[in-house]
Amino acid sequence: MNSELIKKLHSAHTGVLEIDGELPVSTKEELGEAYTPGVAEISKLIANDHSLASEYTVSGKLVAIITDGSAVLGLGNIGPQGGLPVIEGKALLYKKLANVDAIPLALDQVDVDEFVQTVANISKSFAGIHLEDIAAPKCFEIEKKLAEKIDIPVYHDDQEGTAIVVLAGLINAAKVVHKDLKDMKVVVNGVGASGLATAELLFDSGVKNIVLVDQKGVINSKDTTLNDYQYDLYKKVNYKTEAKDLAEAMNGADAFIGLSVGNVVTKAMVSSMNEGIVFALANPKPEIDPADAKEAGAVVVATGSSQYPNQVNNILAFPGLFKGLLENHVKHFSSDVETSVAEGLASMIESPKAEKIIPGVFDDGVVKTVSDAITNFVKKGE
Repeated sequence: MNSELIKKLHSAHTGVLEIDGELPVSTKEELGEAYTPGVAEISKLIANDHSLASEYTVSGKLVAIITDGSAVLGLGNIGPQGGLPVIEGKALLYKKLANVDAIPLALDQVDVDEFVQTVANISKSFAGIHLEDIAAPKCFEIEKKLAEKIDIPVYHDDQEGTAIVVLAGLINAAKVVHKDLKDMKVVVNGVGASGLATAELLFDSGVKNIVLVDQKGVINSKDTTLNDYQYDLYKKVNYKTEAKDLAEAMNGADAFIGLSVGNVVTKAMVSSMNEGIVFALANPKPEIDPADAKEAGAVVVATGSSQYPNQVNNILAFPGLFKGLLENHVKHFSSDVETSVAEGLASMIESPKAEKIIPGVFDDGVVKTVSDAITNFVKKGE
């Protein structure tokens, strides 16, 4: 991309968002209806019944996208202001793709409890909270505590969004290689926010043979550097393996899910797999070049980049997800909801092929499919 053009575009508009009004204000009558004295009637209603705020104010449809900029994909810890362009862009995608109103908010890098309390203090203005680019393990605790403290959905895109699209792609990749997903040995490389959530959702969806690998090698019970969330996942998965490092873990594996860093997988590792499925999702450089993975024998290859087939990208999930959550007045959601969304996305590809296991970002019906999956899940539970 042309760097100067990008800077010129964003500078010319002072960002990529603006706020627009829903009611006209061009006459005294319209002013009275939209503002004073009309709003006094609305204020009195809400004062007597706080739940009416979501019906009569923007709080019923507005999502807050919040970052502290401590773990921005491909850029690392660049601070709250550095993280703003990312969440501003996501707010734009919410509106353009799903007609969901969202506002980006940058929050200083404070401790977990202060972060949670700050968001809780402003939560009455919103219908949902979208957390973004917050470093692990802090992000796990923030999401958990927030979900317990406030009565609107709390979603961390690096966790739930990634997990959903990976599961969707893996469902169809398994069909391509004629395997039962639940019987496959899956290696997850990188057990930060994305890797942990992805492994957890795969396990909850029935995939039991999961080997967890981080930069030090295969995770084991003697690893004293694991945080509580990683250790709890390790105990939950508890797949028995003698493998010590990534190369040994990939030997005989059916699928590799890379949520780590570029260029850590070799052609020899891929060759050792069992009709390998390779999801090399690190950005901007994948764990292995897709062409090398194919040459080494991988049957299905996916990346996080639009430059290659099978782009596994969170944009497939979050716009439709919040559209569905808001339309169905969902206050909290579980892994069952995420699985339903993943299955919905996978179902869009009627006949999966090696080069097409997941919908494209601009394919018709992605947002509707995701939001409908939530609607259908809610109806089943009624």
